[in-house]
Amino acid sequence: AVQLVESGGGSVQAGAALTLSCVVSGYPVSSVCMGWYRQFPGKGREGVAYITSVDVERYRDDVKGRFTISKDNAKNTLYLQMDSLKPEETAIYYCATICTLTIGSPTYRGQGTLVAVSA
Repeated sequence: AVQLVESGGGSVQAGAALTLSCVVSGYPVSSVCMGWYRQFPGKGREGVAYITSVDVERYRDDVKGRFTISKDNAKNTLYLQMDSLKPEETAIYYCATICTLTIGSPTYRGQGTLVAVSA
């Protein structure tokens, strides 16, 4: 069975950094597009970044230069390094099998990890 398990969320102050991890089983991260999206409390979801099978990276405009997506094929793990976090980025972050920043219904996604950024 395919399983995605995120970790690394937490409560931080504005300007801090966090690195999210997503351990994937049953699905090789090396051969598919994978990415991160976030769900705001009581609001919609938005794509944050994704990385293709040939390591092409795409980001939403407001995280460019602050967030970095990467993967470790040997560990079958996806990462999201987030620097200079802002309070408005408080959300549940999900890793998923996505190849777009327009989020519909991903085939596979994790349970999410909460990132809370205080001012």
